[in-house]
Amino acid sequence: MVDDQYRGLLTEREREIIRGDADVSDNYRYRVVSRIRTKIENIDEDVEILADNREDLLEELRGVVCADEE
Repeated sequence: MVDDQYRGLLTEREREIIRGDADVSDNYRYRVVSRIRTKIENIDEDVEILADNREDLLEELRGVVCADEE
């Protein structure tokens, strides 16, 4: 099993599937997209925790996520 400790939002396998580099069924691709959507929804709680406890880390996150919006 791959160590997920230092991965980002997506696992390496999810990245392959989203890029279209993996030969998977449409049903499996749909489940992966659904799982990623759930992860995105869960980021809300993480942002709240960072805002309450580590504003510096929240700013780092915003810098990465919002870099293209500037």
